[in-house]
Parts: sequence; structure tokens; C-alpha cells
Amino acid sequence: MRLSRYFLPILRDDPKEAEIVSHRLMLRAGMVRQETAGIYSWLPLGFDVLKKVEQIVREEQNRAGAIEVLMPTIQSADLWKKSGRYDDYGKEMLRITDRHDREMLYGPTNEEMITDMFRAGVQSYKDLPRNLYHIQWKFRDEIRPRFGVMRGREFLMKDAYSFDLDEKAARHSYNKMFLAYLRTYQRMGLTAVPMKADTGPIGGDLSHEFLILADTGESEVFFDRGYLEMDWQASNVDPDDVDGLQSTIDGFTSLYAATDEEHDAAQFDGRVAADRQVTGRGIEVGHIFYFGTKYSEPLGCHVQGPDGEHVAVHSGSYGVGVSRLVGAIIEASHDENGIIWPEPVAPFKVGLINLKAGDETTDTACDALYDGLRAAGVEVLYDDTDGRAGAKFGTMDLIGLPWQVIAGPRGLASGTVELKNRKTGEREEVSIESALNRLTG
Repeated sequence: MRLSRYFLPILRDDPKEAEIVSHRLMLRAGMVRQETAGIYSWLPLGFDVLKKVEQIVREEQNRAGAIEVLMPTIQSADLWKKSGRYDDYGKEMLRITDRHDREMLYGPTNEEMITDMFRAGVQSYKDLPRNLYHIQWKFRDEIRPRFGVMRGREFLMKDAYSFDLDEKAARHSYNKMFLAYLRTYQRMGLTAVPMKADTGPIGGDLSHEFLILADTGESEVFFDRGYLEMDWQASNVDPDDVDGLQSTIDGFTSLYAATDEEHDAAQFDGRVAADRQVTGRGIEVGHIFYFGTKYSEPLGCHVQGPDGEHVAVHSGSYGVGVSRLVGAIIEASHDENGIIWPEPVAPFKVGLINLKAGDETTDTACDALYDGLRAAGVEVLYDDTDGRAGAKFGTMDLIGLPWQVIAGPRGLASGTVELKNRKTGEREEVSIESALNRLTG
């Protein structure tokens, strides 16, 4: 994409309303635009990242055996009244009355709707287990929306819901999602630490939240360094091996991990060697629950078991804040100059800077680089504008693309361009051919 044809409304000054790094940088980098309190338009740069995050989430859900559906944003209040949650949710739920005076709501979550959908479509234990998920916009009317997409009123969420015959099978479904979450975050360049959590209004007796480290995190966290050392992408854990997966997760979660609310300093010091103790702040980026028959009983979601008896199915729900993750990644990966995108979620892999647009030699070299990168399937943002060099450098650092290729008359006179790694800041002079080989290899 040529910058001269792109929509990238950069802000030179810090927005006054931004209280945290990700909110400030997303506004400055032209990723989002606030339309009203807690509600944002996603502009091209931000939307590209959002789609990358969403696709990684989707691929790992599919890999775990979940099946994608799409449920509406507007739900009937009747289902929520049957489950008993309609009044429990309070003012966070946006309640709507349509022209026929039917009570509706803008869904904050989907346990009721998916359970009713499953009830209507499955009758026998032979149709179990199943896990259905969707990636859809939600709305929760936060009393004080703040921190940009980290705590907005409208947000993109992945919700998965498992359905099993009994508790043992349901806990295996829970474990498969647990593994899928660790793989998902690792693919994004993040290390997530799972911590036991309160089930809140979702209900149930088993829950974990996944937190990534960031200085601006909401919670103080304390955990064993072992949580940072496991490579879940390379792991040969078989997600279909019930006992093997349970053993792996039991061993992993036996390591100490707690937020400040649950932290026991004496236990931490007693269980974790001093050189393996990690403390910091964490941002929640996912939450999973097993809640048994909490929704299937009141909503009549039963199947015929092997003995002919009808039994309520056991369920769990598994949420990932897709839009929240965009902000969380920035909180975890930035410096004083701007964002530093991990390559898997970067809107473009390469920022190509033409230091003297209009100069025949420089234009020819940049066009060759641009065409070569695109032909190899590399996403590149080419700054072909006639702006000042300092402003171009500042913009590229701000938007955080993993690599920068800088081409100017001086370097090209000796047959080289400058290659910069945004994360490390390392720069080196290389030939055009070498730059292409490095970035397309």
C-alpha cells in the first residue's frame, strides 16, 4: 500500500482524553476514532490489526475442534428471564423495546442463546461433545468507559460454548480450550499466565483468567517463572488424550500464580525459589468457565443418554476479548516512540521509506523494493510522500511496523539501503537484493 493513497490520520500531539498508553497511541497512530463514550470506529490501520488478531483466534479455535457460528447482537429478553440473569446483569445491559413492545437486549454475552440453539438441534448423547463459537460485537453499558478499547462499551469478542454429557467430558472440553488459549496468545507474541478466577455472573465452580504482563496492567501478579518457559506451539500435547491433557494442565497450573486479591506472600516464598519469582502487573485477555448445568437445566437443554434417560448437558464458556487484545498488545509492546507490533499481528510487515520522493534514482529503487516485496506476499506500507525525513521516521516508529527499509540518494549511490528492526532498534546497511532476501525469506 502506498501511503499517498492510504487513510492514516496521524495526530502529532497526545490526545488529552487518553489516560493509558494504548489509548494514546491508537488515537495518535490513526487506528481508531472515538464516536461517543466507549464506542470507536476502527480505521484502516487498526482494522488490519483487529483482523489479524481475530484470524489467529479463529484458527486456534478451529484447531481445537470448535465450530464457528454467528449469533445476532440483539437477543430476546425471554431467554434471559428463563435463566434468571435478566435482572442480575443490572444497568450494564442495554435493554430495548421494539415497536411491538417486545423486550429485547443488546447481548453482553450469549450463554442463553447458544444453549437454546443447541437444545433445538441436538437430542442424543451421540451428538456430543460439541463446541460452538462465534466472533461478534457485544455491548456492556459501562458506568465509566475509559482506557480506549481496553474498557469500551462496544467490543469484539470471541465466545465459545462447550456441550458434554457429563462432568468428566465437560472438564476435558475445558482443558482443550485452556490449551487453545495458551497457543493463541503465544502466536501473537504474548505470554499469558492462567490464574484461577471468580466465576462472577457467568456462574459455575471452575474458572481461569489469562493475563499478559504489562506495566499498566489492572492487577498486580505473582507467579513462578515456569509459566514463561513453556513453548505451547512446539508442544506435542495431544488435545484428544483425556488423561494426558489433564496431567499436563495439572502440572502446569500447580506452579504458583495469583493476582494481588488472592496472593499469599508466605506461600509464594515457600513454594517458589527466589530466582524464579516473577512479579509485575497483568492485563486480562481471556476468561474461561465450566458451569455444569447452570443454563441447560432452566432452558431445558437435555439429551437422551446411553441408558435412555434424558439428562441435562454440561457446559462451559470461553471468552477472548478480540478488540481488547489490540490494546493489550500495545500496552505490552511499545517504547517512547510508539507501538512495537509483534510480526504476526502487525498491519504491515515492512515500512518502506523514500527519503527523496521525486528523485528518479530513489523512486526507481523504492519501486523495485515495493514490487519485489509485494510479489513475495510481504505486506508493505510505502511512504512515497514528499514529507520531511524526520516526520517520516517519526510516523514509522509511531505505527510500529516490525521492519523499516530506508532508501535515500546517499546510500543508493553505493548500492545500499538501511534496514531497521523496530523492536531492537538495530540498523544496518545492506544491498537491495539482501534486503529483499531478508524480508521475504
